[in-house]
Amino acid sequence: MSQDLMNYDRMTQLALRGVVRDAIRRVIREDGLPGAHHFYITFLTRYPGVDIDESLAKKYTEEVTIVLEHQYWDLKAHDDSFEVTLKFGGVPKYLSVPYTAITRFHDPSVGFAMQFDPPEEMSDAVEAKPKTPLTLAKLNPEPAAKPTSGPKAVKPTPKPKKNPEKPKAEKSKGAAKKGAKKDEKQDDANKVVSLDAFRKK
Repeated sequence: MSQDLMNYDRMTQLALRGVVRDAIRRVIREDGLPGAHHFYITFLTRYPGVDIDESLAKKYTEEVTIVLEHQYWDLKAHDDSFEVTLKFGGVPKYLSVPYTAITRFHDPSVGFAMQFDPPEEMSDAVEAKPKTPLTLAKLNPEPAAKPTSGPKAVKPTPKPKKNPEKPKAEKSKGAAKKGAKKDEKQDDANKVVSLDAFRKK
């Protein structure tokens, strides 16, 4: 078989996660779960974009399963994530979950279930170590000091000479102009003499 350059598996996974989004939107639109329907949603707690209480993240270090049935509040379905408030141990907790963080969706009332394979970038993001916080010093780093010795040392700029050659050049130009004027006068004098000589003839 040829290599799947279209990546149909990933496209299918994303499309099936869209089923979860549409199911939650229908619950919102109908102002509650219809009939006996209720959802079990399992997601990765450390996936980027997941907003979960830190106490829950410590308790469920990899995955957690939530139930949307009787007691839930402020359910919202965005294009790429959903939000809900649920009670854990009698205490309301806010959750925001990207659909790409979901690993399983189950509606036991009709025996419907979907299992998701995390995409490669999803696995990499979960396994990656947390990044160090970005500080102002990192945003605006101080320029590194230039080396003063060694093969890459910066050569000192030469000091300007006290007697630059430009004034001499200017003087020579002035002298040249004076010489040119003298030559012109001599030429004029020669011209006058030659004219007088012509007139005498």
